[in-house]
Amino acid sequence: RETIRWLWIVFAVVLTLTVIAELFVAHEAHFDVQRVFGFNAWFGLLACAGLITFAKLLGVLLKRPDTYYEGGDD
Repeated sequence: RETIRWLWIVFAVVLTLTVIAELFVAHEAHFDVQRVFGFNAWFGLLACAGLITFAKLLGVLLKRPDTYYEGGDD
């Protein structure tokens, strides 16, 4: 349990440092929305949340009963 807490702290620090690093790195924006500070972090978060939501909905759509593969011995 302590290891998981430590990992969350390390991940939060690394993600914070990468967003702060954006202040010091010049990059070329192809679209106006990419000029927003922290765009890549927000885009990644929203894309991940969207993929998780899509996977959950797909799981509901494709779900089969527990007895799906049990053969009916007639």
